[in-house]
Amino acid sequence: MKVKPDKIFLLLFDIDGTLVRTGGAGKDSMEKALYKVFNIKNGLDSIPMMGRTDPLILKDALAKHGIVWDRENENKLKQVYFEIIKHEIIKPRKSQRVLPGIEQTLELLSGENNIYLGLLTGNYRISAYIKINRFNLGRFFPFGAFADDSQDRNKLGRFAIKRFEKKYGFIPDSSQVFIIGDTPSDIACAAPYNFKTVAVATGIHSFEELKEHNPDFVFRDFRDYENILHKLKVI
Repeated sequence: MKVKPDKIFLLLFDIDGTLVRTGGAGKDSMEKALYKVFNIKNGLDSIPMMGRTDPLILKDALAKHGIVWDRENENKLKQVYFEIIKHEIIKPRKSQRVLPGIEQTLELLSGENNIYLGLLTGNYRISAYIKINRFNLGRFFPFGAFADDSQDRNKLGRFAIKRFEKKYGFIPDSSQVFIIGDTPSDIACAAPYNFKTVAVATGIHSFEELKEHNPDFVFRDFRDYENILHKLKVI
């Protein structure tokens, strides 16, 4: 267990488009769950997904078909979705991979006594770990904030900090907390807490598009991870 050094850093990572690409396993699993539970075909057609939380995506899919979004229906969908994605995530998919430099970045960071790693993601907790465990990355992330905590991504920062405090016994300074993600939503969700933002253009948004949202840092990917971490001044 790590102890509190004089200066610590907490890095909170998004998953899809930031750490990994699942090759559509998440979307396919949601659509299969929508069909199995509510007989909705192609349920995510025209539903925006990137940067959004799972419950908002599923809520929109149900609303499109006149189905009420309540706790009972959400729980039905979640349980079926979790079972389906366990099988979908292990199917060979063309674009399924860990994104460039991520494994090396996480290995380096996890070896530093003053650096803590967590997740801040729009995924439900169970499906989040199903996704990253497919690539053996779950070992780097002992805690996080998830869509189970709030469907509003901008509220997830406080859950991440509460879990960090419970686990490690202290609270990091907001200036030493970084949100790392590939969408404008990842940048925006740091603002309520004055966290620093690191945008990475490995999702659907280009380097130029992300730069327009004024993150503290923006990179094309993590290939040059040592230089990136020096720019962040965490190593």
